[in-house]
Amino acid sequence: MVFRVVIGMLIALLVALGLSSCGTIESGNVGVRTTLGKVNPEEVEPGVYLGLLGISRVQEFSAKEIGLDLNDLTPKARDNLSLRDLDLTIYYRVASGSIADLYVKYAGQHTRDEGSKVNLPAYAILQRLSRNAVYEQASRIDSLVMHTQRDELAASIRKSLQAELDANDKGVFVVSRVVIRGLTTDPAIEKAIQDAVAAQKQLETTKQRIAIAEAEAQVEVKKAEGIARANQIINQSLTREYLQHESNLALQKFAEKGGTTTVVIPANMQTAPLINIGK
Repeated sequence: MVFRVVIGMLIALLVALGLSSCGTIESGNVGVRTTLGKVNPEEVEPGVYLGLLGISRVQEFSAKEIGLDLNDLTPKARDNLSLRDLDLTIYYRVASGSIADLYVKYAGQHTRDEGSKVNLPAYAILQRLSRNAVYEQASRIDSLVMHTQRDELAASIRKSLQAELDANDKGVFVVSRVVIRGLTTDPAIEKAIQDAVAAQKQLETTKQRIAIAEAEAQVEVKKAEGIARANQIINQSLTREYLQHESNLALQKFAEKGGTTTVVIPANMQTAPLINIGK
């Protein structure tokens, strides 16, 4: 009788211990099971899992997109001037079927997110490689134009980081995007940027004024060409015969008027006028 009671208590204790180590893996994550210190190479799928307290345990790892924040960086640009502050977020994802291997390969390089209580695989590795990629790519752009090339800088950081990750773990990591949240240059550089922008605006204004002046000059040229063409046409139509005809008509009008009229006759006029000198 006593033996049965002891057996029952042991069974109840084992059940309690087993239940105390069970849990749930959230959808999109996986678990890594360790039994007596040995890592199971097969990830625990999302859902309920069971384990033995002190013997087997399961740690939950994120297989979702992870955001890695890098703040207060001061990389040097190509012109050897340092940025005052650079803040960015790098988003990456780890293949769910490779997390158990990464757990062994990068032991101690994983980070536990205190908010979700989920482990972030290879977070420290990504943090170090990302920082290196930022400093390397920033050194390829001049500080005076870096604020205008934020998208290009982000794209080059993503490409460089992805290449580095593929060199060590092909097909395991995917750098989905890089977002530059803030980029502040040195105050001296900021002043130079402002001066450069002001000079560019002034140049654009000057170019616009020149264009307007050239357009107005073209209008005046067209007007002059039109007047010259009109004068040419008129001159071509004023033949000697036509002028003589017009002169005769004018003299005829003088002759038809009453009273005494004085008419000045050009020296080269070849016809004698008829003048009415009155009664």
